[in-house]
Formats: sequence, structure tokens, C-alpha cells
Amino acid sequence: MILLSPELQERLLANGRQHDVDHVPLVKFFNPLGAATWLATELDEDNDTLFGLADLGFGYPELGAFSLSEMASVRLPLGLGIERDLWFEGTFPLSVYFAAARTAGRIVLDDDLLHAAAEALRQTE
Repeated sequence: MILLSPELQERLLANGRQHDVDHVPLVKFFNPLGAATWLATELDEDNDTLFGLADLGFGYPELGAFSLSEMASVRLPLGLGIERDLWFEGTFPLSVYFAAARTAGRIVLDDDLLHAAAEALRQTE
């Protein structure tokens, strides 16, 4: 599977050129045979370094950079690899996904948990 379409690549690059912005995740990657999940908001000009929220399934999701080429090179049993969720649409800024993930110990996409995290962030501002 091609992990990034040209349109997604351009949108991620555009986000990468904007500094100090809490972007909404544009893409979700996942391990179809495991718990690893990544939400990406930005792509560096090297066309390899993504930034976003990474959850490798150990209960400690974190913000940081990860490599598109490394994800594309993963070979799993049954001929599978890391995949892109074709139906994912980010609805909150990355800070909300991170706050919800810290509470849950994993990346969550549940609207109720994300709304609760957004409200908690608003109250701390």
C-alpha cells in the first residue's frame, strides 16, 4: 500500500511549513496485526520525517517524529505491512488527541473521550 497519496503529502508538507500551529491530524497509520497507531499532522521537506502522535501499544503514547520510509519498510506476517486508515478524518487539534491518549494510555478516536479532553484543555487555559 502507498502510505501517502500526493494530496496528503502536499497537505502534510504545507502543515510542516507552518510553525507553532496545533494542526488537526491528516492521516492515521496502523499495524493491522498489532496495537501500533500513528496520527500525523506534518511532513518535513525531506519527505520522510512525519510529526504527530505515536502509540506503539505499550501504554505510553507520545508526540514526536517518525519515519515514513521506516513504516513503509515494515514487513509483517501474511505479507502485510503498516497501513493507512482510508476513512480517518481528524476532528480535533493534535493536542486534544494527545490529552485523550495520555488519559486512556492509547490513542483514542471516540468522540466522547475527545470532547472530554478538549473541554479539560479549555479549562486549563
